[in-house]
Amino acid sequence: MVNSDQQDKNKFIFPRSRYYGEFQPKNLIFNANLQEFAQKVSYISALETSGKIAPDDAFNQVETLWKQLKRSKKELSIGNEAPKDASDV
Repeated sequence: MVNSDQQDKNKFIFPRSRYYGEFQPKNLIFNANLQEFAQKVSYISALETSGKIAPDDAFNQVETLWKQLKRSKKELSIGNEAPKDASDV
């Protein structure tokens, strides 16, 4: 079990925004994955900008994260639904 100090640190370092979209479990999961992706890309870009990691390393890390996000989208079947026609509304 994680103590409350660790939980507070995790909430600070990895903040989560509320989800306002259509409620479906797969949408919530993808939203969490998307937020994690954005947070990690932000850290990687900050490290690259400050010279802590090389541009090629930063690119490779972001590319890996992108592939994970794409895989998540595919596994959750996000965006595979037929687009709604204006006449259906």
